[in-house]
Amino acid sequence: MKKFIYLIIILNLLLGNFNAIKIAEGFTKPTFIQGFPANIDEIMVIEQNGILKKLNINSGISEIFLDIRDRVHQPKMPGDERGLLGFTFSPDFEISKSFYVNYMNKKDETVISRFNSHNKSELKNSEEIILTFEQPYSNHNGGMLAFGPNDGYLYIAVGDGGDAGDPHKNAQNIETFLGSILRIDVSNTNYNIPVTNPFSRHSKSKREIWAFGLRNPWRFSFDRFNGDLYIGDVGQSTWEEIDYQPYSSKGGENYGWNNYEGNHQFKENKVKENTIFPIFEYSNDANYMKVLIGWDEDGVDGCSVTGGYVYRGKEIPEIYGRYFFSDYCSGRIWSFIVESGKATNFKDHTNELNIGGENSVYISSFGEDVNGELYILDYNGSIYKLVK
Repeated sequence: MKKFIYLIIILNLLLGNFNAIKIAEGFTKPTFIQGFPANIDEIMVIEQNGILKKLNINSGISEIFLDIRDRVHQPKMPGDERGLLGFTFSPDFEISKSFYVNYMNKKDETVISRFNSHNKSELKNSEEIILTFEQPYSNHNGGMLAFGPNDGYLYIAVGDGGDAGDPHKNAQNIETFLGSILRIDVSNTNYNIPVTNPFSRHSKSKREIWAFGLRNPWRFSFDRFNGDLYIGDVGQSTWEEIDYQPYSSKGGENYGWNNYEGNHQFKENKVKENTIFPIFEYSNDANYMKVLIGWDEDGVDGCSVTGGYVYRGKEIPEIYGRYFFSDYCSGRIWSFIVESGKATNFKDHTNELNIGGENSVYISSFGEDVNGELYILDYNGSIYKLVK
């Protein structure tokens, strides 16, 4: 494994640069993108107000695939974190034509549901609600959905419920969904709880929980090569973090919030043993209110991490194996390589990629197509692709 890591580092030093090109624009508050299974020319773009659009990456032309604005919270004020937040295709999409969404409804509840696209005329009415639970505040809703590459289960990111500082200690309470990553089996109607979930035999806990101690895991991803899990957990006011779970994990990790923010004790909260600390952290030094009004801040790291992906595509061999992530507030883009569970060979790509040019950019998500090529999503409405 070490020889493989060293080879990646040498390629990074010897081979040429890579770039980011704009492939489409004009989207309204886009929050996620994912490539269509077995289709290298199309990706799905989701917009926060409840619209899914199918985009041809060659022509830049998009069309509405699904419109569920009638049931999704409509964000109006800057910084509103509710709406359509997550999406993923079923692993057997080519046969089942099913996909899953994660949204906040008009009652301030998180909804995880399944749609079937066999009959396009009935698509909007095909919704099967899998899971619903109340959110106590309007922020920290999580939103990410993804199927585990090694087990086929659906993983769901859930924030701590919001407000500031996790006042109800939800993230340290396994009797609530809040502040966790859930893992469920959706292979049948509704869902089952895998018997291998870490709390599947606990009488009082939410047995759906796979890992906990998270503040707002807005974006997580699996490394398609080995199944390792990377979680971008948005910090409170001092530290942003990337958490890591190797593919061999049996689940049950406590990532520390709100006893810790990053590697640091949060206020005077109790310090717990067996906490899993992040593999990377950076300072939360941008002013969020300035971000909301579009006031540029130079020389800051950011204030809201956007977790990304490990690059496993073929078009840019020199970045193979690097985990890319960003910050929503500053638009900065970084990467590193994980070696023996630690982040190594850190790089800042902000200037070379120059996303958005001279304009402010707010990176809401990364995305992969079917071949593992990476895309960057600007909340202002543009989509970029990493290219050689």
